[in-house]
Amino acid sequence: MKFLAFSGLALLLLSLESVLVKTFGFEVTRIDVGLALVVYAALRATTVEGALSAFSVGYLLDVFTGRPTGLYPGLAVLVFLLVRGGGVLVDGRSRSSYALFIAAATVGHALLATFLSWVTSSEGHVTSLSGVPLQVVLTVLAGMAMWPLLKKIEPGERPEPGGIRLS
Repeated sequence: MKFLAFSGLALLLLSLESVLVKTFGFEVTRIDVGLALVVYAALRATTVEGALSAFSVGYLLDVFTGRPTGLYPGLAVLVFLLVRGGGVLVDGRSRSSYALFIAAATVGHALLATFLSWVTSSEGHVTSLSGVPLQVVLTVLAGMAMWPLLKKIEPGERPEPGGIRLS
């Protein structure tokens, strides 16, 4: 059930994001609401449910951005697995640790997307990383705004990971 909720919410939020980015004229950066959803799924959903949600959000990102096919689904699942692994060491169920995970995931996602786009580009087209700091700030703010809505999607709590608790 969470998979359908995440996919529907991702479609809605990515549509809203594309309108906001075009309206405000963000040419160098974007608000990565899809990544905030993937991070939340990594910290709160079961492994299969979260991986499917990450893949579907990545596929929708592919559709909305027009980047090379398969780039964002693969990166979304990779980010899901890395955040999931980090969630074992550090408890990411609080709002502040969720924001830290979003910031780290946004930086990693942007770097990997730029590198893989450069590797697969036949023209050697390299996108600029100058918009990454603003993208991190916008994505964290979007994640914090989405927090109450995401908490309503989740019916139960994920079991204690046994790691360090950041409150």
